[in-house]
Amino acid sequence: MISEPQYPQKMTAEEYLEWEAKQEFRHEYVDGEILAITGGSIPHNDIALNFYTALRPHLRKRGCRVNVSDVKVQANKNSRYFYPDLVVSCEPEDLKSREFIQHPKVIIEVLSPSTASYDRNKKLKYYRQIPSLQEYVLVDSEEIAVEVYERGEGKMWLYYPYTEGDAIALKSIDFECPIELLYEGVSWA
Repeated sequence: MISEPQYPQKMTAEEYLEWEAKQEFRHEYVDGEILAITGGSIPHNDIALNFYTALRPHLRKRGCRVNVSDVKVQANKNSRYFYPDLVVSCEPEDLKSREFIQHPKVIIEVLSPSTASYDRNKKLKYYRQIPSLQEYVLVDSEEIAVEVYERGEGKMWLYYPYTEGDAIALKSIDFECPIELLYEGVSWA
């Protein structure tokens, strides 16, 4: 029998960062609560790697970096830390960071059936509060569909849905690619 892991009931952001550095598995932190992160499916992983492979050479020429799921993003200094599937930053401070990204420009989440609602609702709400964030991208792992939320004027966020045959555009990093590239080699059950 496998026992459920025991997490501290509540902790400060500083306590979380110290505790998380010693953990075998990743945990997100939201307003004092610890949330365990589970692994994704093979299609989830393939999509994330395809997106990373397309972004990396494009971003290196621009002095930006793209990181995958093992890199933490500080969404709010004292209350929220997340592990998005991909994160893009062009800030010099982030390019030298060894702990977490503070100024993400683009955050990408690959949706799984168990996380889709949380990523579309709660994370969208939290991520929109990051001043540097320009685009939040949701990539479906069950069908060919991508949603891009782009920062507009004031509190306005623009929504762009993409499907088969479309080219995805991320304006903040001047990136465009055919949607099929993200799903290359993905096996549909």
